[in-house]
Amino acid sequence: MSDKHETGPILVPVDFSAPSEAALLLGVELGHCLERRVLVLHVVHDPGSMPGYYSQALKQKHLARIEDGAADMLDDFLKRVVKAHGDLVKRKQLDSMLVTGLPSSRILEVAKKSDAAMIVIGSKGLTGWKHLMIGSVAEQVVHLAPIPVTVVKSDRKKRG
Repeated sequence: MSDKHETGPILVPVDFSAPSEAALLLGVELGHCLERRVLVLHVVHDPGSMPGYYSQALKQKHLARIEDGAADMLDDFLKRVVKAHGDLVKRKQLDSMLVTGLPSSRILEVAKKSDAAMIVIGSKGLTGWKHLMIGSVAEQVVHLAPIPVTVVKSDRKKRG
């Protein structure tokens, strides 16, 4: 590992789901322990692959561009996490970034450009035909990332 990775951020890609919230919480814990900043990333993907994903935010806020809706969703997600877990997460600890493209490719590109030390990513744990047809972003990142990847498969908040 290069010296840059020894000081680079912990990259936490999010899709606003419970597993990505759990991944963010773990990323913040690791960031605190390792004295690293946390870079929260959302990749704006092709709406054709998940119709309706951004439509609610676009309608509620009267926005026309998907990127604008995604930016608002990311901001709302971070506010909600900070409000729910203020003892652990402080907004000033987090940097956020919004990019467009294929999620697994863009996650890996951002990791490289930011010299991320590691990636912490949530997984919904799809199985069966749905997993075979679309694959898993987390799985692709695990297989292709040259840095450590931690996959959070469940909602860690509910553990005892």
